[in-house]
Amino acid sequence: MSLPHAILGFLQNSPMTGYDLKTACFDGSVAHFWPADQSQIYRTLDTLTEKGWVESELEVQTDRPNRKIYSITEAGRTELSRWLQAEQDLPVHREPFLVQLFFSGQLPDDQIIALMESQLAAHESVLARYGTIRIPDDIPDSALARSVELQRMTLDMGVRIEQMYIAWLRDSIAKVKAFSA
Repeated sequence: MSLPHAILGFLQNSPMTGYDLKTACFDGSVAHFWPADQSQIYRTLDTLTEKGWVESELEVQTDRPNRKIYSITEAGRTELSRWLQAEQDLPVHREPFLVQLFFSGQLPDDQIIALMESQLAAHESVLARYGTIRIPDDIPDSALARSVELQRMTLDMGVRIEQMYIAWLRDSIAKVKAFSA
């Protein structure tokens, strides 16, 4: 997945500011599998504008600074459709903790356990955060219900990944504790 296509996907629903994309869209939904910071979003919006995939309109405000409202163009819809139909490569998986664990044989067991328990706490925190994400259940519009179910599937994947990490870490902590028993 790419940030440009995520932005196009959100803009197909409604025009938004870069701030709206960050807070309502990325932070509020896909951050568990595709985080983006504000500066990345604005740089990408500039690139999408240059490509003709989005356009912006300046909204003049008297009580606050003016803001740009971005909307997807027909060319952007075409690109999003093309991308949605393209097969995606498997992601390159990099886990700094696993590299650390791989070489940690020179550390005492209590230090290895402390590193693992820190990872365990972090994964438990992420899982708890996923538990706060609410996806509506009763959607009368069948097309919208389908989209919501697809969103639910992505959240379910995030939950399962965190559950797997937690189970693996608990098992691994027990194994390291058995070394010193």
